Amino acid sequence: MRNEINDYIKNQYGIGPEYPWPRYNEHAVYRHKDNKKWFALIMDVGRDKLGLSGKTSVSVINLKIDDVILHDTIIRENGIMPAYHMNKQNWITVLLDGTVPADRICALLDISYNATSSKRRKKAVREPKEWIIPANPKFYDVEAAFAKNDIITWKQGAGIIKGDIVYMYVASPVSAILYKCRVLETDIPYDYQDKNLTITALMKIELLKRYSRDKFTFTMLGNEYGIYAIRGPRGVPYSLSEALNE
Repeated sequence: MRNEINDYIKNQYGIGPEYPWPRYNEHAVYRHKDNKKWFALIMDVGRDKLGLSGKTSVSVINLKIDDVILHDTIIRENGIMPAYHMNKQNWITVLLDGTVPADRICALLDISYNATSSKRRKKAVREPKEWIIPANPKFYDVEAAFAKNDIITWKQGAGIIKGDIVYMYVASPVSAILYKCRVLETDIPYDYQDKNLTITALMKIELLKRYSRDKFTFTMLGNEYGIYAIRGPRGVPYSLSEALNE
């Protein structure tokens, strides 16, 4: 797995490993060519230091995830945890023992590479993200809205940009994810406030897929994916994303 990840970084970014610590010559650092910031660190760590059973070592990769919501979602995935020996708020540790698929690790590598890029590049490039957003039928009948049109405007959540995917969770009495949508436009000016709701900007979303009410229920989201509350935009766990996209 180490060799596979090394080849991906070389082919994708033209960057090879550096070995800055003679005492730990298996620790490989990967850094940007321009700003010299690290975006990946591969090393061998004792399983007991990661809270795992056994006394042997395991290869891991540390990656930066500076989006707080996304970070909180990713560390719930099997084989991924808050970073060992680095800032646990912004970095993660991923096992390289086959627990996490190679394509998932490469996707996380891309996020880390972008998160540590220069400000100019970071502003220009951001991979699309997936979000779960809430809809309260007490305030707005979203089912009726999508029955009439495939494109509607919706309250824009923090961090959401054009091209992102949003899965709409409709609250009680439905209590389930009902829609998959693509964000077509953001930052549409809007000024609304009452005792329950404040809206300062809207986004335009396009319906891509409908889900049955008994498919992705609140109970199922909690039991299988560890999602127990949806009060605002939040990231989508990798395993849930796979299920939603089947």
